[in-house]
Amino acid sequence: MEVGVDQDLCCAAGQCVLIAPDVFDQRAEDGVVVLLDPAPPPGLHDAVREAAQVCPAMAISVREAP
Repeated sequence: MEVGVDQDLCCAAGQCVLIAPDVFDQRAEDGVVVLLDPAPPPGLHDAVREAAQVCPAMAISVREAP
């Protein structure tokens, strides 16, 4: 799995951080998403998928490995 974020789309809702705090964080100054792990381990894949699905700005992209 490869994860990406578009900080320009991010609306700083913070749902991704609540769901997958080992993968996402927020900048202190404006709350915009920060990607901590672009290739999370398999144990976090379900949480990352959920975070991408609930992101109101659709700022998270997930590419599954073949």
